[in-house]
Amino acid sequence: MTSSASSRSFTLNDFDFELPPELIAQHPSAERSGSRLLDGAPGAVTDRIFRDLPGLLNPGDLLVFNDTKVIKARIFGEKASGGKLELLIERVLQGHQVVAHMKVSKKPLLGGKMHLAGGAHKGGFDAVLLGRWPDENGQLFHLQLSDEPHALMEKHGHVPLPPYIEHADTEEDEQRYQTVFARAPGAVAAPTAALHFDEGVLSALAARGVQTASVTLHVGAGTFQPVKTENIAEHTMHSEWYEVPEATQQAIAECKARGGQVVAVGTTTVRTLESWAKFNQASGDTEIFITPGFEFKVVDRLITNFHLPKSTLMMLVSAFAGYEHIMGLYRHAIAQKYRFFSYGDSMLLRRTPTTSQAS
Repeated sequence: MTSSASSRSFTLNDFDFELPPELIAQHPSAERSGSRLLDGAPGAVTDRIFRDLPGLLNPGDLLVFNDTKVIKARIFGEKASGGKLELLIERVLQGHQVVAHMKVSKKPLLGGKMHLAGGAHKGGFDAVLLGRWPDENGQLFHLQLSDEPHALMEKHGHVPLPPYIEHADTEEDEQRYQTVFARAPGAVAAPTAALHFDEGVLSALAARGVQTASVTLHVGAGTFQPVKTENIAEHTMHSEWYEVPEATQQAIAECKARGGQVVAVGTTTVRTLESWAKFNQASGDTEIFITPGFEFKVVDRLITNFHLPKSTLMMLVSAFAGYEHIMGLYRHAIAQKYRFFSYGDSMLLRRTPTTSQAS
């Protein structure tokens, strides 16, 4: 089987669609596994509930999760002059240093001090601007904090909810915008396909004979970065840190050897596994950009939420399951009033082979 879209030239507008605003989920479902699951099998599209997932997989399949943990990366404060600012800490470096996005009316000067969460004199903490990141023209800011960053974020930070969620973060968000198996702190956005898993589903998967493994990719704010070029090949992808542990590499090899399928939970897991396969590098930074025509080497099936129009993630799922099929699934989901984006519902996709994979 050859993807009908493999030879087509795509532009940004090809990945656009009209979404009624009321379908953008503002809160999670009452139960994690009570959300809806669109089984996107070609020719047999079925509306299901997420807790049906174990019955849709086979004994010997391997589910791969992203075990990153969302940090309270959004912090409010002010410049020494009194001007209000907001930081979104993207990455923690050594020596109490961080890299962050900054919202402020006028950027502080090099060496300028910021008082965060009230400042050190009011029970908060201070930061000093060291420069731009990753170079002098970078969009991010390199800051020196007055204490250990993770401890400061845990005490003073806010859950970095996506821009389309319109309420301030609450105690519910602290619990539900985090997977039940989150382990490695570092993400500023949740691997949202994994938010549907609870202990009941994990137990049912184990009883079914489905094995599990983990990778880590610290999801950055760039996941919400809009594509601004009509020619998608001109888009510059954001960089994110990932790791594929040796135990997971071994589990994948064993799964392939026994004829099982590798099921990625979320697009972040896809980007991690395919970066590892493409660049033969088990950890590091990846800027992989997956668009139609990409040849997948690891992932056979994908559990994913519904993504923003014109986003790089729409391009990724179209590359994975076929452009026409994905657009048809989205039309179905909108007609059936599925809930969209981070707190929304999910779908299960099968990889459409490329020409070389089919031969």
